[in-house]
Amino acid sequence: MKKWIAAALSTAVLATSSVTHAAEEQIIRLATTTSTYNSGLLDKLLPVFEKKHNAKVQVIAVGTGKALRMGQAGDVDVVMTHAPKAEKKFVTEGYGVNPKSVMYNDFVVVGPESDPANIAGKGDVSEALAAIAEADANFISRGDDSGTHKKERSLWAATSRGSEFANYKEVGQGMGKVLQIADELNGYTLTDRGTWLAYEDRLRLKLLVQGDKRLFNPYQIIQVNPANHNGLNVNGGKQLSDWFVSAEGQQMINDFRIKGKALFHGSAQPAVANN
Repeated sequence: MKKWIAAALSTAVLATSSVTHAAEEQIIRLATTTSTYNSGLLDKLLPVFEKKHNAKVQVIAVGTGKALRMGQAGDVDVVMTHAPKAEKKFVTEGYGVNPKSVMYNDFVVVGPESDPANIAGKGDVSEALAAIAEADANFISRGDDSGTHKKERSLWAATSRGSEFANYKEVGQGMGKVLQIADELNGYTLTDRGTWLAYEDRLRLKLLVQGDKRLFNPYQIIQVNPANHNGLNVNGGKQLSDWFVSAEGQQMINDFRIKGKALFHGSAQPAVANN
């Protein structure tokens, strides 16, 4: 009888402990880009943060424009995006606080091996895009107000030709899906290098243009301003933001590899939005 009581008490203690543990686990809502999500980086980093802070990070992978709108509406606690001008506006208008530069990579132009626009090896991305338009080759645009889409539009605006040609196609999809569509249509597209490295083995596309300084791609993490909304996980958002720029977070970003290649480079330094 005493053994039965002891066993019952032990089970109750364990159950209570489990419930308490679950109750203490905090939820942090992070809106970030599909390019970051598709690369696999967050799958590597977040479990380490979650274990250390007894947290569960709910990742919403959308374009930068939508991520910032979710932050503006108070639907998430923190955003991590890659569109410096939009991020600066987000902060200066009071929707975000404590912007931190987290990491960078670069954009590249990929396309079919046959390269009908003859852009392979061009060091000037404006010349490459103009050649694609002149050849009226398929160009697949994300068309989703993402950071990649914003960058692409700024690059087209700097060309002599613009994007007004018949085979320029906006598809409203994330980076991984856009790469697949470009592959199916033998088209060109602009992609961040991280997603390209994560997908290149599944595609026939080739990397054709890289290295132009205008293709620099910085990422920032920004807490949603708690003064605008009730119910935000302010402490959790700060913990996550601080961890990404900590020595541990930066080292894990730098160590992340696919096929031995670095996808991102840590850049914890004065925020882009304040430059």
